[in-house]
Amino acid sequence: MSDNTFDWPTYIRLMEQLLAVPLNDERRAELEVQLTRIAAMAQPLMAFPLPHRQEGAGEYRL
Repeated sequence: MSDNTFDWPTYIRLMEQLLAVPLNDERRAELEVQLTRIAAMAQPLMAFPLPHRQEGAGEYRL
């Protein structure tokens, strides 16, 4: 996500529909700002290489 090609407005509108949480344009714009910031903060962690045999996270199934 470091190349800023993720389509946040579309993602926000889809999540708005999926979760049935209507937002106005002002809130959508602010949410886009916050998600962009979160993605930027997460980028160094996501870029950290894990050893080949190391799992990223456990998987729990019922």
